[in-house]
Amino acid sequence: MILAALTLLPFAAALLLALCTSASRGTHVLIAAGASAGGLGLLLSAPPGVVAGAPLALHLAWVPALGLDFSLWLDPLGLLFAGLILGIGLLVVIYAQGYLARDEATGRFLSCLTLFQGAMVGIALSNNVLLMLVFWEMTSLSSFLLIGFWRDRADARQGARMALAVTGGGGLALIAGLVLLGQVAGSYELSTILTRGDVVMASPLYPAILILVLLGAFTKSAQFPFHFWLPHAMAAPTPVSAYLHSATMVKAGVFLLARLWPVLAGSELWFYLVASTGLLTMLFGAGVALFRNDLKAILAYSTISQLGLMVMLLGFGTAAAAAAAVFHILNHAAFKAALFMNAGIVDHETGTRDIRRLGGLAALMPLTATLGTLAAAAMAGLPPLGGFISKEMMLEESAHTIFGGQTLLVPVLATLAALLSAAYSLRYAAKLFFGPTRTGDAPKPHDPGAAMIGPSIVLVAVALGLGLLPMTIAGPLVAAATAAVTGEAAPRLELALWHGINPALVMSLVAVLLGAAVVWQYPALAARLANRAAPDAKRMFDVAMGAVITQTRRASLAIHAGSLQRYLFMLFAVAVALGLDGMLTSGGLLTGPRAPLPASPVAIAAWLALIAATVTVVLTHRQRFLALVFISVIGLVMALAFVHLSAPDLALTQIAVEVVTILLLLLALHLLPKTPRQLSSVPRRLRDGALGIAAGIGAGLAAWAIMTREVRDSVSSYHWANSYPGGGGTNVVNVTLVDFRAFDTMGEIIVLGIAGLAIYALLEPAARGAAGRRLRAWRKDMPHSPERHPMMFVMATRLLLPLALLVGLYIFLRGHNQPGGGFVAALVFAIAILLQYLASGFDWTDERRQMGEHPLIAFGVLIAVATGLGSLAFGAPFLTSSFGYFHLPLIGKFELATAMLFDTGVACVVVGAVLMALAQLSHVAQRAARGSDASDGEGL
Repeated sequence: MILAALTLLPFAAALLLALCTSASRGTHVLIAAGASAGGLGLLLSAPPGVVAGAPLALHLAWVPALGLDFSLWLDPLGLLFAGLILGIGLLVVIYAQGYLARDEATGRFLSCLTLFQGAMVGIALSNNVLLMLVFWEMTSLSSFLLIGFWRDRADARQGARMALAVTGGGGLALIAGLVLLGQVAGSYELSTILTRGDVVMASPLYPAILILVLLGAFTKSAQFPFHFWLPHAMAAPTPVSAYLHSATMVKAGVFLLARLWPVLAGSELWFYLVASTGLLTMLFGAGVALFRNDLKAILAYSTISQLGLMVMLLGFGTAAAAAAAVFHILNHAAFKAALFMNAGIVDHETGTRDIRRLGGLAALMPLTATLGTLAAAAMAGLPPLGGFISKEMMLEESAHTIFGGQTLLVPVLATLAALLSAAYSLRYAAKLFFGPTRTGDAPKPHDPGAAMIGPSIVLVAVALGLGLLPMTIAGPLVAAATAAVTGEAAPRLELALWHGINPALVMSLVAVLLGAAVVWQYPALAARLANRAAPDAKRMFDVAMGAVITQTRRASLAIHAGSLQRYLFMLFAVAVALGLDGMLTSGGLLTGPRAPLPASPVAIAAWLALIAATVTVVLTHRQRFLALVFISVIGLVMALAFVHLSAPDLALTQIAVEVVTILLLLLALHLLPKTPRQLSSVPRRLRDGALGIAAGIGAGLAAWAIMTREVRDSVSSYHWANSYPGGGGTNVVNVTLVDFRAFDTMGEIIVLGIAGLAIYALLEPAARGAAGRRLRAWRKDMPHSPERHPMMFVMATRLLLPLALLVGLYIFLRGHNQPGGGFVAALVFAIAILLQYLASGFDWTDERRQMGEHPLIAFGVLIAVATGLGSLAFGAPFLTSSFGYFHLPLIGKFELATAMLFDTGVACVVVGAVLMALAQLSHVAQRAARGSDASDGEGL
């Protein structure tokens, strides 16, 4: 349960914070800090065997059909990253309490922060690559919220969008890569995938898998040329920057490379892609950081450089390089979080982050200056801090790396990167804390309170401890995590400040001395480079995004042109193309072996009537009322066909649907022009006609092929055999709808209810504004009956109402064993009520209606869902029906089935949806009539 609690605790805190946004700041901090501290405590309580190589595991089935399971494991690598995420997360929460202004929305901020923390912990602990993808995308979404926390600032919104676009695009590539990896490895479980490296590398899909995975990792960890989003993420509050750069977002890509190292590393393609990308990023980021003047920009580009260092080490593909990368992950987390907090303190106290306006702060802020100087020294790789050791390990590995046959290329470039790293780190400390005093916008800045300075003290102490006592503090964990990365035995580590005089020491010494010289000559160097134009990645990104948006808008406007004719043409064209492809590629015969039955004269006459009515509808489509008459003929012929083919349920449904549809169309046509204008040119009509003929022929051929083929083991035979013993009914159609396929039916009634609500939303404003004026104008041109509500019609419908309701109830009750059911009964109910609207008017009928359509739809859906949930209470699957036979005096034996309750829900939704459409149309007509009468009165 430790793993489940570790994963769910941050999400629970995020939910609680979202619900308690109006609580005090102290409450918010207590919830967020409590979640981080609780998770850290759970992590520290993990069995010692985890470090020894015996991981904890949890496996819960989630979507087995897709291979997606809630599968977690805690190995040394996951322990390392989860510890950083939770530990630094706790310090960031404490720091944020002092950093954020009193009027900031701390509940929203910490809710997003803990959500982000939970997503990162999920990535670290995932043992299923599909589950990892879920958490991976959650980090992109939650970082979007954090970066754009200050929603009133344009730079925050742009930085958030940029981060989401770049990391989200990489995430799409990663999805494809990990799905392919799981397919090739034969499992989506990481613990299985990591043992099948030979299988994956031997696969022809290995290059594609590697490139797709690297795209996901490189975009997340801001590797060149995807680096540009990270500096613009600095628009986020400084606590976010400290967290994002040190232990979470940007480390996710590094973690992914380390996690998949056993299955993807070891090839030349891995070496050249990963090592070269990391080396180039390390150099580029360091060079840009040196010439930035915003404190957070310096640290942002230094993060890019440091991430490139870790990626380069993992790209080398050796166990020693992996150990150096793991140890530098620890060092970088400590000094980078401390430096961002330090920059936030300076900004908080002086009102500026421009290093040109700052200097000599050591005299005014001695504790802040001491911590910032030590953290910068760790970043520069100076002893006795941990950064010195990991830098030495990096230089040692680069000294033994041959790239493209060149033995000096990597060592020289690595030394140059270390030189630039030392230069920007020394510049940060020297320019900010020493020299002439410049205090920005504040006359007398001072060290902040414990909430802001305390986390920095802890982090700097860790950075110092990793240098003075590396083996004691981190040795066992680094060795175990390295073993988890390489998939081999734990390497023998010698983490120490002194390894004698060796090439790495000489390279380090050269880098520091030349870096100090660069800082000394920095003004002249900066002036020389000031006027030189350089490619701007952000500008290129903006241009590319603008081009993509422009082309997408053009394509969207071409497709979504608001033309129903174009939509229908595209829909039917695609359908015809797919059907033609199926016919050409299926290899089957169009005509099966079954002999056709002889057609009776009545059937031939009905078929001719159907053809004639269809052609007439096409020819008279602009005479709407006449076309509607022939449409009703088509429906009647279809109902007769169902009767002839022994399908009484379909015939009943068809007739009821026809009546409702015709009445609905009559009301709708009442609100439209009597004769619409011609919309299509002759060529377009010929095109549409050709497509319609092709679609009709294709549908006919498909029906012919189905009807003449031999049917073997069809699902209908199962329904016939199990309708009575399994569902308790002899009406196979009804039993199928409310039992065998009840889940489908429940989805359909939900869709029907949504359709009814959509009709309501569309028609509600139809009698107002410009639409209302058009309605009133059309009504003036239409002949009106002198008697709106004829007495005979009114009396007949009121007498028929109880009889029709009784018939509907009879159809409903007999539906389980005889033709009928809830759907047909609902249509009969709707017709009975609709007649009242037509005869007595909307106002009279609406006043006497006790339940509205909205509650009726909701009640129907709820009772259908409740019926399904009831089966769960008895240990049966969702929507499992039950039935039994009972005996009452005078009545005799009768059956009761739970499917009747489900059918009741179906009936309620159908009645509600139909009445909502019909009543709303009537309502619009009534309001339009009142408006017309009012306008006539005004004219008089």
